[in-house]
Amino acid sequence: MTKRFKVDLPKIPSDLKQANFHDIYYKEDPYLSNSMITNASIENEQIDKLELSKVTFKNVRLLGSSFRGIDMTDVVFENCDLSNTDFCEGIIHRVTFKDCKLMGLNFSGATLGNVTFDNCFAKMSDFIDARIKQVIFESTTLQGANYSDCELSKVKFERCDLDDVDFSQTALNGIDISTCTFDRITVDMESLEGCIVSSEQAIGFATLLGLKVKD
Repeated sequence: MTKRFKVDLPKIPSDLKQANFHDIYYKEDPYLSNSMITNASIENEQIDKLELSKVTFKNVRLLGSSFRGIDMTDVVFENCDLSNTDFCEGIIHRVTFKDCKLMGLNFSGATLGNVTFDNCFAKMSDFIDARIKQVIFESTTLQGANYSDCELSKVKFERCDLDDVDFSQTALNGIDISTCTFDRITVDMESLEGCIVSSEQAIGFATLLGLKVKD
């Protein structure tokens, strides 16, 4: 049985000021805080080491943009489209993605802590070499996502589509995927030890091991 754990939600003030993406403060490193951005469309933006603190994005399209080394704390994305956006090597802390399109989103080399993905479409998203702790993926499509060489700790996949996900070189000890669906995933047999699966999934993994299951 997987151990229960708590994911801390973003701490968002009730008096956020309305802003737009170009209100980012550039005195030193780019910075935006205590703001709400709604009904905006940003494409092909490139800002390295952006810092976001206590910011809510709602109905925002942020497409094909690069925010390498981003630092996000207490941030909410709701009904946003972040397809093909680059958060490579970012620090993502107390962040919620709800009802978002995250196709091709790049978290490679990032550190995620206390993050929730709720009812998102994250097909082909990239988590290569990421450190993921106290994170919940719930009712989220992760088809073709890449979690190779990840460090997973207190991570929950609940009712997700994991078809064709790559878990190569990623230990799944204590990770519960029993409520998820997939026809095929890539995983090293030694990394599968301690993974929590359903009885139907167990038969599929037995086949990968060359076992013949008899009813």
